[in-house]
Amino acid sequence: MPVIRSAGIRGFRDVVVQLGGDPIAIARRADVPEAALDADDVLVEDVALARVLEIAAAELGCPDLGLRVAARQDVSLLGPLALAIQNAPSIGDALEATSRYLFVHAPGMRIWLHPDPDGVRGVDALRYDVTPAGIDPPRQGTDVSLGSLHRAIVSLVGGSYGLRTVDLPHQPLAPRSAYEEFFGVPVRFGRPAALLRLPSSLGDLPLAARDESVRQMALDFLARQSPAGDVLLTSRTQGALQQLLGTSAPGIEAVARLLDLHPRTLQRRLADEGTTFAAVLNDVRRTAARRYLVTTDLPLSQVAGLLGFSEQAVLSRACRRWWGLTPREVRGGEPAV
Repeated sequence: MPVIRSAGIRGFRDVVVQLGGDPIAIARRADVPEAALDADDVLVEDVALARVLEIAAAELGCPDLGLRVAARQDVSLLGPLALAIQNAPSIGDALEATSRYLFVHAPGMRIWLHPDPDGVRGVDALRYDVTPAGIDPPRQGTDVSLGSLHRAIVSLVGGSYGLRTVDLPHQPLAPRSAYEEFFGVPVRFGRPAALLRLPSSLGDLPLAARDESVRQMALDFLARQSPAGDVLLTSRTQGALQQLLGTSAPGIEAVARLLDLHPRTLQRRLADEGTTFAAVLNDVRRTAARRYLVTTDLPLSQVAGLLGFSEQAVLSRACRRWWGLTPREVRGGEPAV
């Protein structure tokens, strides 16, 4: 089961207490360890952290609880990654480091820049996601994470950074005014993805207070955190595949375009990291298949399509290879990881 550092709910205890609730009792109901309320590095199942926010919001009658928690967070919650971000040469370098190494904070969480969905020249979209295509993202958790990302950029820039609009995939949990006061711009709900629409030129903005030696030490540490040291391109390839699954064919050419590499270069560098494109694709599909089958009731034909398989029979063969079970047997009882 994917996990996340408990820093993701930093500020939760204070918000709940301020609202008159019992944070420990709520954490227990959500299967969140009590220690996670007061420490950043407790590893907690991502579904449990999403659940604790939803339980607290409902019990305390506080639909904007996610935004209140986000208001108490800053970039420091990312631990060693925060040092790499704060000491980056530019905002673009900071965002690239975040995209590359966010797995250290939360393996299932992803952010990446892509062209503006509205097609506006000079605008990019910084997208946040924590779930595979076809699964509804947690609402309060999305509010916390996108809100925290926004505050991190504000702190790096030292103020307003030209944010245009904010997109959220769910309908407003609190009055629209609460969201727009928090972000300071129009917020659009029921959109295809959670993202911040920001100026393309933002990436070129230099960061004045930086120490290159601290940045390099942080990057060296982060690069050692992936098993077998496959952090760099393997992690980026995983992120690109997760982005493509359910939207287009997850072939090596498409992934290479996203990573701005030639397909042969991608294959060669993955080989240098001890893996292959086929192996990375297999791992990403396996993880996504498990989540689709165990946590949703999507038809098996649709699951096959979301995984980029040509037909349901291919999904059946893959499940037998991964777990020795049929897709229906996987759905009836959670497979071993």
